[in-house]
Amino acid sequence: MNGASLQYESIWEVLLSRDPKPILLAFESLQPAQKEAVREHLQKMVAETGWQPEQRISAQAALDAIPD
Repeated sequence: MNGASLQYESIWEVLLSRDPKPILLAFESLQPAQKEAVREHLQKMVAETGWQPEQRISAQAALDAIPD
């Protein structure tokens, strides 16, 4: 795994942690296009089938922690 992949994985780990303060800090560290992609993916996790209930809860917690 290269450094970029590890960093990306680490950010998602924080984003799905259900801890609002680190979620917000991780989200704010992203570039605008990355923020939009993350928000879209989290919305898909909440709304689309195929995600585990715990994943949906984590995605919703992230959406709740980041500003609109």
